[in-house]
Amino acid sequence: MPNDYVVHVLVLGLATTAAFSPPTRPRPLARAAFLAGMVVNEVPHLVLTLLAVSTAAAVWSGDLRRDVLSGVLLAGAAATAVMLVALTSRATRSSSVADAALRAAGIDRAPPRQSRWRTALTPLPIRPRSVQRLRNLRYGDHRRQRLDVLRRRDRPTGGPVLVYFHGGGYFSGSKNWEGRGLLHHLAARGWVCMSATYRLRPGAGFEEHLADAEAAMAWARTHAGEYGADATTVVMAGSSAGAHLTSLYALRATPDERPAAAVCLYGYYGRYYGRSTDEVVTSTPFALPASDAPAFLIAHGSLDNQTSAATARALADKLRAESSQPVVHVELPGGQHAFDFVTSWRLTAVIGTLDALLADIGVEAGRQLEAS
Repeated sequence: MPNDYVVHVLVLGLATTAAFSPPTRPRPLARAAFLAGMVVNEVPHLVLTLLAVSTAAAVWSGDLRRDVLSGVLLAGAAATAVMLVALTSRATRSSSVADAALRAAGIDRAPPRQSRWRTALTPLPIRPRSVQRLRNLRYGDHRRQRLDVLRRRDRPTGGPVLVYFHGGGYFSGSKNWEGRGLLHHLAARGWVCMSATYRLRPGAGFEEHLADAEAAMAWARTHAGEYGADATTVVMAGSSAGAHLTSLYALRATPDERPAAAVCLYGYYGRYYGRSTDEVVTSTPFALPASDAPAFLIAHGSLDNQTSAATARALADKLRAESSQPVVHVELPGGQHAFDFVTSWRLTAVIGTLDALLADIGVEAGRQLEAS
């Protein structure tokens, strides 16, 4: 029995198991399971294809015989295939769950959805040729106070602005990895999108992270016009720690600074490391009033073992109770942390939901754009 097929079944089986039923404790095991299953969870159909091709090749070459090891391997491959089919079913239900979330928020709009087949076959978040990326613009003096601007190459004017903040638990992360499908989608429709980095632990603390978010948002408003955008319409978004920053900024901002909408993807919403209720600067959105909150989109995976889906539900409940603006909460079935790493069925469902929410509050992508 060649080692190649043994390795394929073992590796794919372990990664699929990690995606199908990720442990939450202990933390090192939960982290390892998240990393092992991250890609499998978002593109299970491609992993199933790989497993089928590998098995067919082993059968064709005669490597699988009528012996115990071959039987064990085939049983393992079959069990993995069953889990992959279940993972695919979970992922493809994202659009119907997102539609229900819109209806629950009182938004009666059918969001545009990309073909399931197109999503299945093109999951890599490759920047479209129509979108230009301007790298490492400074919004401050520190080396981490940098942002990229993404806009359409034909430079239309009058589009809204999106400012995006990456995740990484405040100790890692980059503007080059997360949220690319979202940024590319809006930029292609005429938005000016900005993806920002910020200072990290241990060299910076909570006040520095928040100050960087405020500085990046101020820079966006001041300079958006230089890139053809309408600086009066700014949407803020973030993933994980970036979602934490987004929720805090949106609830703390003055009326002149408040974003038109806040987009929070698989966010952490508790207090900052080691903080307690006697903190001077509030580090959890639960301790801030939300009567003047903007519209919110909160998207979280139901199986996220890095940040709690229950906390995302609680934040949505708080916002609904206190705010008069739409609050859309999408709990993606089977979703894990960092589901926006690729342009999968889950991310495309979230993007379509965001389009519907923005249209409902009067921020329509591509509205009244003019060629410059």
